[in-house]
Amino acid sequence: MPIVKPDQNQVLRRLPIVVGGLAGVLLLTNRVLTVDLTGSQARSDALGVLLSAVLILTGLLWQQVQARSPDVVDLVGEEGFDLSPDLSDAAKTELAWASHILLTNTATRSIVVWYQGRVLLRRGILGVNPEVKPGAILQRVLEKQQPVYLVNLKIYPGRIEFDYLPENTQGVICQPIGNQGALILGANAPRSYTKQDENWVESIANKLQNTLRQ
Repeated sequence: MPIVKPDQNQVLRRLPIVVGGLAGVLLLTNRVLTVDLTGSQARSDALGVLLSAVLILTGLLWQQVQARSPDVVDLVGEEGFDLSPDLSDAAKTELAWASHILLTNTATRSIVVWYQGRVLLRRGILGVNPEVKPGAILQRVLEKQQPVYLVNLKIYPGRIEFDYLPENTQGVICQPIGNQGALILGANAPRSYTKQDENWVESIANKLQNTLRQ
């Protein structure tokens, strides 16, 4: 079941609407209770109504402009850490370090490292299928040597190729590791990776490439 992150700024964004509405009500009450209305009071009331309207409009704009926090889900699957046993100690250490960093510092909850036609690492929440069969998206990543970020996986028809990730994965990054493989990350929320995260993932993939090709 989706868990919506609480919005810490919700009260502040609604404050102009509350203040503007309250001011408008007080002005109206004062106008009704005033028997003899002077010209200066009429001008003051008009100015007060204008300011109240500006406050309410500001509050409404804040409500619309503020980005909605993405829905976070619990990925379906068992947590695990599978590492190919025939790797060198240096490669095992590098893969363990890289996967730990990504799992603890980004929205990533599932990681697959596929290199030279085989899976070297699966970590986090594991999908049912332990094997990677490159589909159209992964093939394009390898051919063009450019990463692909699927910000909301469920809207992409090609999502079926990621059957090695948890079935309710929300977002996916496919980052090439040279021209021999890819670092595949599954997130627990759509639109959850920032540009800084993407740059970081690229740097980690480049570092893995240097280790794995030795």
